[in-house]
Amino acid sequence: MWEDLGLRPGIDLGFFTLRFYSLAYLAGILLGYWHLSRMIKAPGAPMAQRHVDDLFFYCTLGIIAGGRLGYATFYQPELWANPMNLLKLWEGGMSFHGGLIGVLLAMVWVSWRGGLNFLRVADYIAVNVPFGMLFGRIANFINGELWGRPSDVPWAMVFPGAGPLPRHPSQLYEAALEGALLMVILLLLFWKTRARWRPGFLVGVFTAGIGIGRFTVEFFREPDAQLSEFALRTGLSMGQWLSLPLVVLGLIVLARALTRPALGATASYKDSAEPA
Repeated sequence: MWEDLGLRPGIDLGFFTLRFYSLAYLAGILLGYWHLSRMIKAPGAPMAQRHVDDLFFYCTLGIIAGGRLGYATFYQPELWANPMNLLKLWEGGMSFHGGLIGVLLAMVWVSWRGGLNFLRVADYIAVNVPFGMLFGRIANFINGELWGRPSDVPWAMVFPGAGPLPRHPSQLYEAALEGALLMVILLLLFWKTRARWRPGFLVGVFTAGIGIGRFTVEFFREPDAQLSEFALRTGLSMGQWLSLPLVVLGLIVLARALTRPALGATASYKDSAEPA
């Protein structure tokens, strides 16, 4: 979009351009780190600050590496023909599902190395993911990418590079469902209820919620050009097929959390060298 208008997408510093998508990742990660550091000060925290620092580092790597490798695997396999193209992050192409796998592996590593309860760590991380989802989709909208299907709704927009037809601003739909709505739900559950005392409850709500949100928005989003034939052949887009397992997994984890006894008030991380 921006190149079509003769502009550089981002904030031009002269020697370097800060891309909107990069700024969105940075804002989401920093806000998530700050909020997670606050969360562990509440009763029942399953980790200490040093674990938060480790999660901040490894989850950032997981988002970048997983997002890029996931995009190449699920959406543009031809990138694997020249692995050096995988490093060209500035050309775009990141997969949410790939980034989610990267974050999951990072949590497994930090939990195993620190002797932490993985499910409870996942609960705390899940509350913070919608921050990044909200900023990321707003950045997609500003960049004029990942636009929606043609539509005649009053709020339809013409996106440069997408032709003359008005389209759904599907990026804003995702920002609202996967970002703002899920963020409000998880924050209320954590701070206003005893949901954090049921291991798996918060991550179950997040996983099912993100899957339902993505599956729904895909009805309004234009499929990737290289996958349009796949969507026509299967009846669902690649994003919808990848979201269905998330919904099923989230409901299973949520049901497990609700059928197990809640933890007691003393169920928090204990470390003689550093209190939680």
